[in-house]
Amino acid sequence: MSDVRLEAGETAPAFSLKDQDGATVSLGDFSGKNVIVYFYPAAMTPGCTTEACDFRDNLNSLAAAGYQVIGISKDAPAQNKKFQEQEGLNFPLLSDEDLAVHQAYGAYGEKNLYGKTVTGVIRSTFVLDPDGDVRLPLYNVKATGHVASLRKKLGIDA
Repeated sequence: MSDVRLEAGETAPAFSLKDQDGATVSLGDFSGKNVIVYFYPAAMTPGCTTEACDFRDNLNSLAAAGYQVIGISKDAPAQNKKFQEQEGLNFPLLSDEDLAVHQAYGAYGEKNLYGKTVTGVIRSTFVLDPDGDVRLPLYNVKATGHVASLRKKLGIDA
């Protein structure tokens, strides 16, 4: 259980995780770049598909503005590969099966689901600057309209 909440200006927790192809991807691989790291509860569920496709459809304009996108879930690499192929996703999907990275970012813990308090993945997005510091921590984001909201916060025109 995590009570961690990252704040703007903090150094983002480092990680090395397997991507959908089984290759190891580290946060350090993106040193010197702006990175959007988003945590999603489960591949191929309606909300996560909406959010992932939204990032997919906006990837070119985000990249043009200097942002890389990384998705992280507790799904196994094979599940993320299936998700990537099914939806034509064009960014890395990383596996955090033991939830250590989720917990380091505060993206796992108690949340309200349909009026009940449950423990699980908290849909969260973090914008990291080229130095690896958290520029914008967003918790409990909505899947629908999230990328448009994020673009607005980052000053990226449609």
